[in-house]
Amino acid sequence: MDKKVSGILTGSVTPPPSKSQAHRLLICAALGASRSTVACDSLNDDLRATMDSLNALGASIVYADGAFDVTPVACRKGGTLPCGESGSTLRFLLPIASALGADATLTGKGKLPQRPMQPLCEALTAHGVEIIEHCSDAHLPLTCKGQLTGGDYSLAGDISSQYFTGLLFALPLLSSPSNINIIGELTSASYVGMTLDALRLSGVAVEQRQGGFYIPAPQKYNVPANLRVEGDWSAAAFWLVAGVIGRNPVTVCGMNTDSLQGDRHIVEHLRRMGADIRFVGDEIIAYPSQLHGAELDCVDTPDLVPILSVAAAAAQGTTLFTHVGRLRYKESDRLAAMQTLLQAFGVSSEIGEDTFAVTGGEAVATEPVNSFGDHRIAMSAAVLSTIARGETIIKGAECVAKSYPLFFEDFVSLGGKADNITN
Repeated sequence: MDKKVSGILTGSVTPPPSKSQAHRLLICAALGASRSTVACDSLNDDLRATMDSLNALGASIVYADGAFDVTPVACRKGGTLPCGESGSTLRFLLPIASALGADATLTGKGKLPQRPMQPLCEALTAHGVEIIEHCSDAHLPLTCKGQLTGGDYSLAGDISSQYFTGLLFALPLLSSPSNINIIGELTSASYVGMTLDALRLSGVAVEQRQGGFYIPAPQKYNVPANLRVEGDWSAAAFWLVAGVIGRNPVTVCGMNTDSLQGDRHIVEHLRRMGADIRFVGDEIIAYPSQLHGAELDCVDTPDLVPILSVAAAAAQGTTLFTHVGRLRYKESDRLAAMQTLLQAFGVSSEIGEDTFAVTGGEAVATEPVNSFGDHRIAMSAAVLSTIARGETIIKGAECVAKSYPLFFEDFVSLGGKADNITN
């Protein structure tokens, strides 16, 4: 589906629930001892992948009326876990399936079969699990066989925090304790912090030590009967940028300003670029601002780089994003995708080994924008269209369903136009 988008945005919007927190609470609930409910006002493609995969492991999870009704896993061997395009689903549930001895097969689509998996697979095979990859040129589908065992695990911290989250969920289920050793710097550490918080909420003890974690085992997940997912700062970022680059303020409602989500740092990043963003009660108001270039370290906020690149396109001077090399291995190569997007608006950028530099300039919609099947690229293009001359056509705009199914409805509610194009 292609969309033609334009418009001047203003007003108030409430972002959807946090996809990152919802994955974690849903998994904890599925590993719990008794039935529970996880309130979550929106269901996206990634969360559906986690729900369906947990059901394949033997849980019974139903989504209705804005909540997941979760009956915990009664391990089912030989199931197929449909991970869709969700890296979180794959990397969280592979260790869990191995800890349960589920002999499961995990599948995926889009770029997921090509995303890095070798370090996690090597850690699992070193602890009693046989990993069978069924394609010579892709990691998926793969089958895990055997029973994961406790012990010492060592992984590099600079590839994916999702490896650590998957192990932190799985290792408490084993019969003996484990250590996780982090080699080098742990990137996207805030996501691991969210995992530790979900485990704490579930009564699972993890001892954080210098350079890693100690996980006592065996432990049981004791999840509260009722849980609620907080608002998604990754989604809020799009509207905050729309406010600071636009002509009128945009107000974001319903956010936890004390959240553990790393992407809450969108406010700090934008303020470093000169943005006027104010907290008024439980509302965040982004005012039109004269932005300037800055150097932004994105080691803990890689998902913000696409929409921050839009802010940089509207700024005076050059903005340099550092520690962004991992963006090559997301739903798309986000560095190349954003460079292509910006080129379509006449904005120049330069890709380095671990950097991305964007030089601000007048945005003009010169040609259709390819979403590359990446939700964050499509949403970034829509926000940039609000300050561009001409109408913007986004190809493959339906990919927003991965994280924010109602994005274009919210875009229109703020005054934008988003019309489907029939090919």
